[in-house]
Amino acid sequence: MSSPSKRREMDVMKLMMSDYTVETINDGLNEFNVEFHGPKESLYEGGVWKIRVELPDAYPYKSPSIGFVNKIFHPNVDELSGSVCLDVINQSWSPMFDLLNVFEVFLPQLLLYPNASDPLNGDAASLMMKDKKLYDQKVKEYCERYAKKENITNSTADEESGDEEDISEEESGSSDDDIPGHVDP
Repeated sequence: MSSPSKRREMDVMKLMMSDYTVETINDGLNEFNVEFHGPKESLYEGGVWKIRVELPDAYPYKSPSIGFVNKIFHPNVDELSGSVCLDVINQSWSPMFDLLNVFEVFLPQLLLYPNASDPLNGDAASLMMKDKKLYDQKVKEYCERYAKKENITNSTADEESGDEEDISEEESGSSDDDIPGHVDP
């Protein structure tokens, strides 16, 4: 069996050679961002998210750490940190899985079949169970507001330059009453 570092290299290269845009952080293969598109025929279709991936030293024997960088309204994603509640990543990870599984199977399944009974975002879970129509509307509002290609390309520039003007100008024309929270710098 190959060493964890060889496997990490192979999995990241496989991801880079697929249809995903991968942007390494600090020129290493331990941390990187992946451009992820919402699954077809879901409420998230048309949305684009930057997913931050951190690979532990023991990868593939230990699961990757996955988080949404731009906001998403979903019962199993923490709105502030972007952390994902997904059993296959958090508890039942196996070295048989690779990074392509995460982006081609696990995340699409998460978005297609949210689990409101095991929430990281209580507001989203509650709304999904009490008023599905309003929940669907809020998911679409978040996609429209936070999950556009320009949101993920601007967030990288903002992180590097510390410039928050783009975000404040973008929000100043809209009411913050309808969607809780603000864009985090």
